[in-house]
Amino acid sequence: MASLNQAWNIATGALAADQSAISVVASNIANANTPGYTTENVEWGSRDTVTVSGQSLGSGVIFQGGVSQRDRLLNQRVDQQTQEQSATAERLAALNDLQSLFSGAITPTEGATSSGAADIGQQMAAFFQSFSSLAADPSNASLRTAVLSAARSLAATFNQVSNGLEQQQAGLDATIASATSQVNALTSDIASLNAKISEGSPSADAGTLEDQRQYDLQQLSQLIGIHQIMNENNGLTVTTVSGAVLVSGSKSVDIETQGSGGVTHLLLGGADQTSALSNGGGLIGGALEARDSDIPSALTSIDQLAWGVGTAVNTQQASGIDANGISGAPIFGLGGSANGAANAISVVLNDPNGVAASASGAGSQDGSNATALAALASAGIVGGQPPNVSYAALVGSIGTKVSEATIAQASQSASLTQLQSQQSALSSVDMNDQAALLQTYEQSYQAAAKVFTILNSVITSAINLGTETAVSV
Repeated sequence: MASLNQAWNIATGALAADQSAISVVASNIANANTPGYTTENVEWGSRDTVTVSGQSLGSGVIFQGGVSQRDRLLNQRVDQQTQEQSATAERLAALNDLQSLFSGAITPTEGATSSGAADIGQQMAAFFQSFSSLAADPSNASLRTAVLSAARSLAATFNQVSNGLEQQQAGLDATIASATSQVNALTSDIASLNAKISEGSPSADAGTLEDQRQYDLQQLSQLIGIHQIMNENNGLTVTTVSGAVLVSGSKSVDIETQGSGGVTHLLLGGADQTSALSNGGGLIGGALEARDSDIPSALTSIDQLAWGVGTAVNTQQASGIDANGISGAPIFGLGGSANGAANAISVVLNDPNGVAASASGAGSQDGSNATALAALASAGIVGGQPPNVSYAALVGSIGTKVSEATIAQASQSASLTQLQSQQSALSSVDMNDQAALLQTYEQSYQAAAKVFTILNSVITSAINLGTETAVSV
């Protein structure tokens, strides 16, 4: 009878174990499309042996649980590559926008005429060429008007590019502020999951709770550069790449935003982390680099260009005589310094007769000062360089940055795709595999149920001695 009882226990244990295994597979299938879900594999064990009539006998199988198929090192590599790729992608998008600002449609202002598509380089060439044309016929009123028209188009182009850069900077600023709010929400959720994991699974896999935490970490990596440190009780500390704490156990630290110098600064614990985060990875890192480095560099260059051209033209204009026989008045208004000159530059000379085409004392038919004004196109008036060379250097520098970022982004995307494929092969739900496992566990359950039925009949026969009992197999 003891052997029958042992067989009964083995059969009932097998039924319970198979039922639990079927539940694990069913959960895998149900969550196949759940973001961040990691496939769980069934872990089996054996029951303690029992001794019957001096012999040790096995007592069957036991279901020990579902174990998530995760590789924490691989997950961290995916997160790190995500940070790099996200930062480069955001910066590349900003650089492409930056590059487009230096070539586009120019809207005529103040009655000026324009052929449509132009950039600062083309406008400067047209402006200096207008002086060459005037030098050949200084008494021609239409040529004098053309000089001021070209000056207005040039000033308008400087203004539009400068405003475009400032708008792009403001857009990136808004993006950074929005991303910061998302970071705070994610770190708060990670801290909450840390508490649940440490309480419920301090020394074992926490299943879907760890899936949720890892999914949050992946989302966080898209936004900001982070480091992860596993703690006791299965907890996790998350810091920025510079070491500032974002999550420690069940507590998170919000990134605060504060306006300073016209842009948003990011603070942790009252300390300004803006510079540290600029090259730290994630969308925020890429946006900060574009906002605080790439765009200001371009703004400085066009400010110096506008200032160099404007001051040199005004100086040369003042040395000549206009059609009214007086010294030339300034053509451009510039503000007090090179800082902001591209935004400030405007045409302040409205009378075409005010263009000083003649040299002092040379008469109204002389065009030598107009020739001198035209010659500024090849003079070192912008930091010792001709204006077209200075502008070409700026555009070339932006083009180089775009090219480098494009190459880096392609390489990082390829590496990320490879790592994600490895992660998916390990952790994602394979419906074919799960269907096969489900069939196997169902067959095992049916077999255990059949044994259970047979044992039930045998035990019934033993109890009802002398009564014939049918046993179906």
